[in-house]
Parts: sequence; structure tokens; C-alpha cells
Amino acid sequence: MADYITQINSRLETLLLQCQEPHLREVMSYAVLGEGKRLRPQLLLATCEALSGNFSDVALDFACAIEMIHAYSLAHDDLPAMDNDDFRRGRPTCHKAYTEASAILAGDGLLSLAVEVMANRLQDTPYAAKALTTVIKAAGVNGMVAGQVADIQNEGKKIDAETLAGIHRRKTGCLFTACFEAGAILAGAEDDILQNMVNLGGIVGLAFQVRDDILDVTSTEDKLGKPIGSDSKNQKTTYITLHGLEQAEAEYTRLITAAYDVLGRVQQKNDALHQLVTRTLHREK
Repeated sequence: MADYITQINSRLETLLLQCQEPHLREVMSYAVLGEGKRLRPQLLLATCEALSGNFSDVALDFACAIEMIHAYSLAHDDLPAMDNDDFRRGRPTCHKAYTEASAILAGDGLLSLAVEVMANRLQDTPYAAKALTTVIKAAGVNGMVAGQVADIQNEGKKIDAETLAGIHRRKTGCLFTACFEAGAILAGAEDDILQNMVNLGGIVGLAFQVRDDILDVTSTEDKLGKPIGSDSKNQKTTYITLHGLEQAEAEYTRLITAAYDVLGRVQQKNDALHQLVTRTLHREK
């Protein structure tokens, strides 16, 4: 895992140099190069390596593109018009360190650079086009962005379990699923393996969100590196407010079992993916 993070960070620094406007590059770098877990890009690399035995420079660029998309979403999500958070990853959020305008434009820059990075790899492998489509759809108007919209529209409203699951599936789950799916595509996986990875991504993405809701009420700001209780502050329905802590923890346990069940169906060349999924499912921040 440490090797993954080293390679991801080094490549991100190189890719950000493509931005020639100094201030924009500085803010983009602040948004994406903080003390993040690099979880999503690691999942893509681990999937690719587990299924094919290694990962290519193409996969590394796709992994970095996903991290840029994730960082852009956080920079925008923290804005006063959305979640209005002052801290992220243990330091001031992008708009607090700079300005709201800079945070918005840095997010725009990270999203467009992510697409450019993936598009530049289209000639390198026949799998790149399908992987690019997978990532962009996950981040787009029927994926992460749609989930963000639904999340905001339902603030202060009493919603049912199906609506909440739909928000989480799009806002958080889609990008997680894209990591597993794109990693499998770039590994040249057969259709049945690819479908297993899609299923695994959906389970891990939902588990991540349930865990997030649990930590939001049981952890501390020092551990998480961001404010706790922000969902309550924004009057958002969560697994906790809808089902209670005990039932949320039971659902989390069920999702962990389901994830390992899917992993057990897929023949893997090493245990990198299993290790990383375990770390993801049992995270404390």
C-alpha cells in the first residue's frame, strides 16, 4: 500500500505541472496533494494488479485521474453553498485557505485535467476508451453529481431508506464502483469477473458511506481530520438518524460479509486487493 501511495503522489505532482497558470496550479495542488488516504486510486491499482499480476502506467494515470475527480468533488462539497465545512484532512478547506472563487476554479481544473489525462491514454491500450467512459459516467450527471444534487435537495426533509440508499449509491458508490470496474477493464478481465468487480464496488461504496455516518457520531475531529456532526448541522438524513446506531452497525457488518463473499468468487494473483478492501472496510477515519 505504501508503494501505491508513493507512486500515486509522484505521478499526481507530475500531472499537475500540465497546468501552466501558477495560482491555479497552486490551489489545485493544495486540493489534491494533502494528507488524503488515496483510497480510490489504490483500489483501482490493486484491482488491476490482483487480476493481471501488475498494473501499467496507463492504470496509474487512470488512478490519478480518479483522485483528481474525488479532490474536485471535496473542494466543491466543502463550499458555503454546499456543506460549508472549514476543515478537511486536518487543515483548512480549499476555500478557507484561498477563496471561494479559487476553490471553484481549482475544482473545475481538476475535473478537466482528469479527463485530459485519461484521454491522452486512448492510443496506449484498447481498454482505455471503455475505462474512460466508465469513470466519467460515474462522476457525471447520473452518478456522483446527481447524488450531490439529491443530497442537497433533501436537506431538512424526512426521507425513506430507499431514497437515502439512492443518494449514497450515486454520491459515494458510483466513484468507488468505477475504481473496481476501470481497474478490471484495464486488466483485460472477462465479463464475469468484471461484473463481480462492479458488485464489489457497489458493496464497498455503500459500506464506506455507512461507516462514514457511524464515524460522524462516534469519532472525534482529531481522528477524522474534519468536523464531526456536520450531517446533523446540515439537517441531513443518515443511516444513524434513519435506523439508529445499532441497526447501522448491523448493516455495516452485513456489507462486510457480502464484500468478502464477492472477493472469494474471484481468482486473484496476489492478496493486494483483499488487503486493501479489508483496510477500507475497517477504517477508523
